[in-house]
Amino acid sequence: MVAIDILYEGNLRCRATHGPSGAVIATDAPKDNQGKGEAFSPTDLVATAAATCMTTIMGIVAKRDGLHLEGASVRVEKEMSAQPPRRIARLVMIFTMPAGIPLAARAKLEQAAHFCPVALSLHPDSKIEATFTYPD
Repeated sequence: MVAIDILYEGNLRCRATHGPSGAVIATDAPKDNQGKGEAFSPTDLVATAAATCMTTIMGIVAKRDGLHLEGASVRVEKEMSAQPPRRIARLVMIFTMPAGIPLAARAKLEQAAHFCPVALSLHPDSKIEATFTYPD
């Protein structure tokens, strides 16, 4: 179990402290939902968590299989639902993979990404569209 302590600072802002490390992050409501958009929104953090989780799971597989994933990057774009209830409707992720990933390993890495705990925890109506590009 991991404890995270959250303090509501007012004005739609929160400060979260990660118990094990003491790392602190701030959240703010987005401009399109009464906030100032001066920090990650809670749903921005979900999008970030999904993309970093997928990358981490690929990293675990790469490490186990003796592959080098260093330098991989991902851009995630979050789209909110147009109709109530407000929720993440779609995450579009573009993974840019490093050179040197063998063709035979690519499908395994991509499949592993889709089994990250965050992606599996999202609402079934929240769609994840992921593309993977390789320089070679």
